[in-house]
Amino acid sequence: MPLSRRKSLSFGLLALPIVFIIFFSQTRRAQAQHCIWYGECGNSKIPDRPYNCYYTGPPKPLAEEGQELLNELCPGLVYGSQSVCCDTQQLKTLKHSIQIPLQYLSRCPACFFNFITLFCELTCSPHQSLFLNVTEITPYPGHNSSNVHRLTYYINQTFANSMFNSCKDVQAPSSSQKALDILCGKEVSQCSPNGWIEYMFNIENGQIPFSIDPVFSGTPGMIPMNNQTFGCTESLDDGSGPCSCQDCSEACGPKPVPPPIPPPWIIMGLDAMSVIMWISYMGFLFIFITALLGAWCYKKRAITSEYGPIQDSNQPLSLNDDSVEMSGQATCCESLGERFENALRLLFSKWGSFCVRQPVLVILSSVLLVVACSSGLIYMKVTTDPVDLWSAPGSQARQEKDYFDQNFGPFFRTEQLIITTPWTDRFKLVTATSEMLFAPIFNISLLHQILDLQTDIENLEADYKGQKVTLKDICSSPLAPYNNNCTILSMLNYFQNSHEVLNHSLADDFMVYADYHTHFLYCVSFPVALDDMNIFHDPCMGTFGGPVFPWLVLGGYEGEAYQNATALVITFPVNNYLNDTDKLGKALAWEKEFISFMKNYSNPNLTISFNSERSIEDEIDRESNSDIATIIISYVIMFVYVSLALGHIHSFRRLLVDSKISLGIAGILIVLSSVTSSLGIFSYAGVPLTLIVIEVIPFLVLAVGVDNIFIIVQTFQRDVRMQHEELHQQIGRILGDVAPSMFLSSISETVAFFLGSLSNMPAVKTFSCFAALAVFIDFLLQISCFVSLLGLDIKRQERNRLDILCCVKLSEGQEQKTEGVLFRFFKKVYAPSLLKEWVRPLVVAVFVGMMSFSIAVTDKIEIGLDQRLSMPDDSYVLEYFGNLTEYLHTGPPVYFVVQDGHDYRTSSGQNQLCGGVGCNNNSLVQQIYTASLMSNYSKISTTPSSWLDDYFDWVKPQSSCCRYYNDTGAFCNASVVDPTCVHCRPVTPSGKLRPNGTDFMRFLPMFLSDNPNIHCGKGGHAAYSTAVVLKDNNTNVGATYFMSYHTILKTSSDSINAMKIARELADNITVSMGLENKTYHVFPYSVFYVFYEQYLTIAYDTALNLSVSLAAIFVVSTVLLGFELWSALLVSLTIAMILINMFGVMWLWGISLNAVSLVNLVMSCGISVEFCSHIVRAFSISTKSSRVERAEEALAHMGSSVFSGITLTKFGGILILALSKSQIFQVFYFRMYLAIVLLGAAHGLIFLPVLLSYAGPSVNKAKVIAARKRFAGTEREHLLNY
Repeated sequence: MPLSRRKSLSFGLLALPIVFIIFFSQTRRAQAQHCIWYGECGNSKIPDRPYNCYYTGPPKPLAEEGQELLNELCPGLVYGSQSVCCDTQQLKTLKHSIQIPLQYLSRCPACFFNFITLFCELTCSPHQSLFLNVTEITPYPGHNSSNVHRLTYYINQTFANSMFNSCKDVQAPSSSQKALDILCGKEVSQCSPNGWIEYMFNIENGQIPFSIDPVFSGTPGMIPMNNQTFGCTESLDDGSGPCSCQDCSEACGPKPVPPPIPPPWIIMGLDAMSVIMWISYMGFLFIFITALLGAWCYKKRAITSEYGPIQDSNQPLSLNDDSVEMSGQATCCESLGERFENALRLLFSKWGSFCVRQPVLVILSSVLLVVACSSGLIYMKVTTDPVDLWSAPGSQARQEKDYFDQNFGPFFRTEQLIITTPWTDRFKLVTATSEMLFAPIFNISLLHQILDLQTDIENLEADYKGQKVTLKDICSSPLAPYNNNCTILSMLNYFQNSHEVLNHSLADDFMVYADYHTHFLYCVSFPVALDDMNIFHDPCMGTFGGPVFPWLVLGGYEGEAYQNATALVITFPVNNYLNDTDKLGKALAWEKEFISFMKNYSNPNLTISFNSERSIEDEIDRESNSDIATIIISYVIMFVYVSLALGHIHSFRRLLVDSKISLGIAGILIVLSSVTSSLGIFSYAGVPLTLIVIEVIPFLVLAVGVDNIFIIVQTFQRDVRMQHEELHQQIGRILGDVAPSMFLSSISETVAFFLGSLSNMPAVKTFSCFAALAVFIDFLLQISCFVSLLGLDIKRQERNRLDILCCVKLSEGQEQKTEGVLFRFFKKVYAPSLLKEWVRPLVVAVFVGMMSFSIAVTDKIEIGLDQRLSMPDDSYVLEYFGNLTEYLHTGPPVYFVVQDGHDYRTSSGQNQLCGGVGCNNNSLVQQIYTASLMSNYSKISTTPSSWLDDYFDWVKPQSSCCRYYNDTGAFCNASVVDPTCVHCRPVTPSGKLRPNGTDFMRFLPMFLSDNPNIHCGKGGHAAYSTAVVLKDNNTNVGATYFMSYHTILKTSSDSINAMKIARELADNITVSMGLENKTYHVFPYSVFYVFYEQYLTIAYDTALNLSVSLAAIFVVSTVLLGFELWSALLVSLTIAMILINMFGVMWLWGISLNAVSLVNLVMSCGISVEFCSHIVRAFSISTKSSRVERAEEALAHMGSSVFSGITLTKFGGILILALSKSQIFQVFYFRMYLAIVLLGAAHGLIFLPVLLSYAGPSVNKAKVIAARKRFAGTEREHLLNY
């Protein structure tokens, strides 16, 4: 929370020191046209504020110097005779006293005119005796005169109201406050016309030397002062224009109204999507059931018709009777598909045979390839920087961040505490004017304990490369080298971080006159004050030279009732560094020490949550390390299952012979080798890894790889070696049968993943690249190395040698070969049951219903990532995140950056940006101000701080801020007393105009180097030194920014909307400035934009990525299924249904859509290919006569391998993820992985066979003919019609 950038610099200046007024000591009324004072006499208690001399004579003429001052200060009140009741010295005192009000109120000419009228009439009016009455005078020792010590000022209520109304909206740009917040001693909302004047004339405010009692009602003999006033919408007689909308709400017209929130889309009072999908589902069921009944009636009629042949009259009527007549020639497309299929079969058969015959060569080559590829891991880099993880280098947010960092420096690092107390007792403050309850956190004892903690943190020492590092070495010090104190945004900075100041107290047994309560109440209303006006005269400004705004250091209150705050917030802004690793290392070392200190800090009276800039990254690293054990256990379970499940045990005696433990381990090592090879290849290329890649890709490749392993092994186990066929020929034949299916799934996934790498989201892009290559390498290793290993293992088994202990040989014995339990179950029980006539319609109804439900809720899925999910469930940061949303009242700062190229030296260029008099109604500052008026919609909470407007106020000739040494031209600070210091600009009509051209650039560097002080609160060093880039040897302005704050952003949705609306606002500003065709524009920047930009297009990116992946799967499936378009379409349809149902699960299980879940969705698209493509290909090559028989055969032969290969393998490993301490693992990995496996298995093994039985492609005649020819005369011929 780098609030330091907004160091207000208005300094307590003072509510109108305009005091120089003086009064008498006698209760005699001066006569009309007579004075009540003239000249200055004795010194008062306030330096440079002498008493005025009591005088009841006529007005006196002014000297020439005095006339010039009168024209300068009171141009609208110059009296024709130039005879007035003040001398030149009194006018000088008046000028000195109004400097602070001038700097704040002169933004609105009408306001300042009315304000100065009040004091000009008081000081110099020749008609003083009509409205001023001296009530007390004191002797002036040593002189024959008296001091005016007290007087009554009669002011017409109309004048008071008009003055207040013209000033109440005037802004103080550097502090985002109203000027009257500073000049009225309280929030402007609590101020009133009479209260403002009474505060200015109260001697206790420390700004006037004598008491002035304002009276707002008439008194006999007195005529209240009621000079002419101007409304803030009126122009002055000297040509000054009306006040801007920012400083005058009346000039704004109607208050802006945010666009109405779009009403929810409802039909008949119900959610529209739900209604539409319910109607659609009912319509589908009606059509589906009607079609089934129509087909049933049609077939019944065909069978019983006297004109139709009666066949199978002993069989019951069946809808499964869709046998295909094999007469006729195969079509051209069928022939092409068969040739392609045959080519693949021959290719893989020859390759498989070669691998079995030359195992050493193949295995050695594979090992060398894996080693060569994996060696790239020595160059491996793991990206943990959240910016690199979630934001693409070419993205808008990333480019804007880089631009901001390069021009203004990187955003501060933030160390923050949120402190509450278990104490519950409130306590009462009783003052002379009121009683007030305070929250327990303000107990003086607790404040001392908190101050001790704050001091201990300041004194922390860390070690970096043998050097001692303290907070002072790394903290933000905006006024350095003049003031090296660290910025500490803490309520205790109201008390100068001092126990002594905190203990200041003046009270008796009945009430408190001044203590830390009263000082606190003053400071929250007037945070820029340098004097709280009580007996101790303690400042409110922080020790670092800037204000501490209450909304930044207090939490848990409503409105402006700061005394009800239940939490204190302490923030330590620390400098950040772009390219200086040494300085950044020091900051990181101190932050590490800070975290360690806070973890070990204990105080039963305080409840503290804390966070450091490095906390999130540290906790993610710790989370990753702590989850290693969970991940290892998960993979071990899957490895053990694979090793044991691959074996087909015929009898207990042959347990160690028929087991495939060594082959399973080898298969798993092949899977892991493909992962390491992929990582190594990309590491060679310099592509950094991410945690998502490391955590997700092994899971993905294991799913794909294990499935292929089970298909190869189980197909061999079910196969019977033909007569005169050798082992290498058998394995080659089997590979020719199954490898095209493996090739189909692997290439589909590879192409889909590679296309997914076109995404702009780094997490998705990196995952897709690594995953595509890993899947492809895994396929290559499986059809080569694994096939060779399989051949060796079969030889071992045929020689009755034990698994692992292959030197031990089992005695010979007759063993009958049996089918596996799972295969028998699928073949004899599951497949026939699923494809019964009455089951299939139920399956379709259920799955279409699931899809309809998922479509209805897809648009209700939350977008974003709750940052709490990224933390371990035992992280100290979780408590901080919770308190952050509960207690904080202000969100992160937002900077509206004007890129280099704008001309600030011309009036037109200035008017496009500024917010004061003469500025465009649609200027940058004005549009941001207007947005802040509807903060609930715009998420912008404050008026922007405007360096340009403050510069214009600072450079005014009436102000004492802008001066330079006449002999050297060097800047002369307002606090310097030197006769050679002259005003930057003359008090002439042209001098009072805004500076243009060379004048603008001449004085701007002075403004940016000026430290605020009691004489000039507008100095821009602390507030704007980083906001303006000077270039060309200080002769031109480069990039600049105007800062505001977002409202508190509690959810991802709030952050997304805040960024979206800020960008819309910046685009409107760019258009209104006419920059559409220029080389520069205006853009908003906040530190969180780079992380949340992805969510602006996440829905589009998700749809695009998944659509591209589905399209790739469709195209590849079409080609590799032998150009069977319909089969490819059914594969794509089933995968699309799985993805749609994944969205339904995400909504049901509270999983938001973000980069992590999108990666999982892309992965589920790949894994779904494994569940679907093998079944569809088995169906397409089946030579059975009916669709139901073909679906049953495909499910029996491939279903068991898919079930054992993916579903069971993954299920055990996934369940272990539920035990992870990582919430992101529990939500995005356990829940989504479980859904992927269950939905994939359900659709692949339940819905897809049923769909094929209804709408599967017709049997390919060319494939049937080719199969008959291939197996004619062999023992496999009878299987063709099994």
